[in-house]
Amino acid sequence: MPPRRDYPERMARIAYQGEPGANSHIVCKEQYPDAEAVPCASFEDVFAAVTSGDCDLALIPIDNSIAGRVADIHHFLPDSGLHIIAEHFLRIQFTLMATPDASFDTIKTVHSHVHALGQCRKIIRELGLTPIISGDTAGAAREVAEAADPLQAAIAPPLAAEIYGLQVLRHDVEDEDHNTTRFVVLSPEFVSAPQGNGPVVTSFVFNVRNLPAALYKALGGFATNGINMTKLESYMVGGHFAATQFLAEVDGHPDDPDLKRALEELTFFTTDIKILGVYPADPFRN
Repeated sequence: MPPRRDYPERMARIAYQGEPGANSHIVCKEQYPDAEAVPCASFEDVFAAVTSGDCDLALIPIDNSIAGRVADIHHFLPDSGLHIIAEHFLRIQFTLMATPDASFDTIKTVHSHVHALGQCRKIIRELGLTPIISGDTAGAAREVAEAADPLQAAIAPPLAAEIYGLQVLRHDVEDEDHNTTRFVVLSPEFVSAPQGNGPVVTSFVFNVRNLPAALYKALGGFATNGINMTKLESYMVGGHFAATQFLAEVDGHPDDPDLKRALEELTFFTTDIKILGVYPADPFRN
């Protein structure tokens, strides 16, 4: 973790979206055990907590192996002034939980985030439960605990059952055992991974010129220089259909000769290139 810019007398603070017990909270505890994990109601609040200086870092989910990209992140990241300094992967494990007096015979509804409900369809169908959408998984567990109703259950990470005093009815209720979420850590300071010290990922955004075959030509430099592009996503900018922004990730360091040439070629066919982060590749990628 990079050194704190100020307030050296207090422990580092890392903001995450969700309530205590959420998957983001689990990653904070596992990867930054000496930091204070600060829950935020929304992704916008997470970014604001860091840009205001209230928190030192932010941890946000960016991709899921089943659901794809996490919505809303691309709206905040390019213009946030924050930089990606690390990535972490978490194998998602969901648990069916309810109040201590509940059982499989009593529960009728199941509460969780819409993505979690979609990733646990088999258990919901098996038990004939009515799904109810909540703001996030840990929040669903809290709501069930507060309701103290044996008719209600929640699907949430195991940590949430511990925090909110719920009993676990069944572990590992996710449909797929490869369900994995990728998280990135954001810092107000650009902290670049050193060159030549292990695999590195470079994340950047760019806008293509409104010309025929502009994207094809823009990406040609990565192909001719042998650069592996692991992510490419497009977004509308300012409500205009003509200009499209792309978020890309490649293997390599910008100072590597091949990637440096590819990025130089990219400038000929784009209106703007912004490096979001140069950070160590998580061993999970291997």
